[in-house]
Amino acid sequence: MPGPTPGRTFTPGPVNAVRVSSDPFSNAGNQHATEVEPQIVSSGLTLVAAFQQGRNFNAGSSDIGFATSSDGGMTWTAGSIPGTTPWSPSAGPYDSVSDPSVAYDAKHAVWLIASLPIFFSNASTPAALISRSLDGINWNLPVPVAPAQPSNDKDWVTCDDTPSSTFYGHCYVEWDDPLNSGLIHMSTSADGGQTWSAPANTANNADGIGGQPLVQPNGTVIVPINDNTQSNMLSFRSLDGGATWSAAMPFAAISDHLVAGGMRTSPLPSGAIDAAGNVYLAWQDCRFRTGCSANDIVISTTSNGVSWSAPARVPIDATTSGVDHFIPGLGIDPATMGSGAHLGLMYYYYPNTACPSGCQLFAGFVGSTDGGTTWTAPVTLAGPMSLGWLAQTSQGAMVGDYIATAFSASQPVSVFAIANTKTAVFDEGMYVPKPGVISARATTRHSSAGERPIPGVRSDHGPRAGPPIR
Repeated sequence: MPGPTPGRTFTPGPVNAVRVSSDPFSNAGNQHATEVEPQIVSSGLTLVAAFQQGRNFNAGSSDIGFATSSDGGMTWTAGSIPGTTPWSPSAGPYDSVSDPSVAYDAKHAVWLIASLPIFFSNASTPAALISRSLDGINWNLPVPVAPAQPSNDKDWVTCDDTPSSTFYGHCYVEWDDPLNSGLIHMSTSADGGQTWSAPANTANNADGIGGQPLVQPNGTVIVPINDNTQSNMLSFRSLDGGATWSAAMPFAAISDHLVAGGMRTSPLPSGAIDAAGNVYLAWQDCRFRTGCSANDIVISTTSNGVSWSAPARVPIDATTSGVDHFIPGLGIDPATMGSGAHLGLMYYYYPNTACPSGCQLFAGFVGSTDGGTTWTAPVTLAGPMSLGWLAQTSQGAMVGDYIATAFSASQPVSVFAIANTKTAVFDEGMYVPKPGVISARATTRHSSAGERPIPGVRSDHGPRAGPPIR
């Protein structure tokens, strides 16, 4: 199977993380043992993560796995959701399944996992599947979000969990239609994900990819998203519980450095919201680097979904360091807000963007307790990893198009893929940081104050309007 040039041999260093899941499947045609592309959501002490298990080279995986903790991330129960592919528990009809996303509906006390069903024949499938669970461990057979159509990609689900909101208990799914230039769709459920509204579009029928709906305490839904060429960050919103959606308007150009080694990355957004309804959005971006030579993680914020702050660099390393940062997973403590918001940011990186002796992949974390004004010193969670140890796809070596961070009991919990030395088979699974290793609070702090983007920096990726990135 095609893959990146392995480069020199790496010996994994200390791993400041605990494995919470391993690919249980062995079906022919998929890569085992691999797990990629996690998302995680918390409610109180319960955390639920979802991810792909048994990655397929072309698209998707053998099934969507889950890992659930009821004690704030100290212990975990893992498994696979039923009813998706022939290999899943309670076999389903689809050839593959991808793009897992998790939400908790507090009004109906139900956990939701959204996933993307795939037929390799390109036959029509539902826009997304919704799997429901009362405990995050036992999952019902999935229900479709919308009638089947030939082309769907990058679903994401979230719910309105504020009891005072007019739309308390509404849940929202976003996805796009690659064969229709990435036309953005939204669907709404008011019954705990059992039934979903007919797909709706933005007021200007905008196209895009990778949207992440976020719900403010007043019920306003804000959806940041890449445009279909991943050249600009857009935003649109609903003020009426998903009945209608505003026009999607650009608020930031994307300057994205092409990550070396054929690594599968893109500037998909990672969003989170604080207790006051302020939305924070992170993505990989090279605007602060001379010649767009490496990516930083940048963050933009909004209180209304219309006016956004200029992207600010998270100062993980100096702009002259040559370190390349990508695939952010941003989380916010839901009990904090504004200048006291606690942020946690997980990411991957290369110590040297040029990879002169083969690309060395690491996983890192930084935190903030003042709304992103200053940040802790970075913590390395894993690495070095060879790209040859990662699941291989038609778009490069893969840890995931996105990763995630959530907070439970005021502590950040990130979930991410770590790959160990590959021999006859892969050994890429889901991990969380060891207890106490990461925190939003630390004594050493770094500020990006005074830094300015370099004029004239443009993406070296080039616009991308190609096939789905499932």
